[in-house]
Amino acid sequence: MLVAAAVCPCPPLLVPEVAAGAAPELDPARAACLDAVGVLAASRPDLLVVVGPGDGRTAGSYPAGAHGSFRGFGVGLDVTLGPEAAQAATEPPLPGSLAVGAWLLDRARWAGTPGAAVEGLAVDERSPAAACARAGQELAARADRVALLVMGDGSACRTLKAPGYLDERAETFDARATEALGTADLAALDALDETLAYELKAAGRAPWQLLSGAARGAGLGGRLLYEDAPYGVGYTVAAWS
Repeated sequence: MLVAAAVCPCPPLLVPEVAAGAAPELDPARAACLDAVGVLAASRPDLLVVVGPGDGRTAGSYPAGAHGSFRGFGVGLDVTLGPEAAQAATEPPLPGSLAVGAWLLDRARWAGTPGAAVEGLAVDERSPAAACARAGQELAARADRVALLVMGDGSACRTLKAPGYLDERAETFDARATEALGTADLAALDALDETLAYELKAAGRAPWQLLSGAARGAGLGGRLLYEDAPYGVGYTVAAWS
């Protein structure tokens, strides 16, 4: 059963070494993410799953000890998902969203419940809402106490200089998503339009709808910790408990 969730954005710029001179701009977002991860630790889960967007090539499960890297951004920084595992070297590398999640856990000095399992799950950004909900329900049923670290960005079309250029629909989409995430409104998350989210490059849509499925019947409340759109991309941090 789902006992807690943290919702965080997943831009590589969240990692100070990647952001370099621009790092201070995201200090409030980093602080909020660490607060949200603290809620997960306080829930004492048996299983923590880091969920983030992927594509047809990277979607799938990743075990504890799977490695990720930010070397593609010119930074000699590697991360590991949870504790090291002997078999991890043979696993495919973590997709970017899960690598940022692994970095957050390391930054927060994640300990969790002694003996708790840590895994990763990359969800295809094009997955239908119903499939995301089913995947969430299956995750929540895997242990008595499940916690999710849900990585995902809102629209990338908030300004002219945004990665997806300016789209007037983006601000309304982000406002609805942020309100739903901040209040744990499952119906509102389920109602997020898949096609619109894809057009707005809102990579968080599928992970958020997976979270909604996982939270069915859990009776969790939400708390908004951060909301902004630096670089024209919607970032939301929320904690559910």
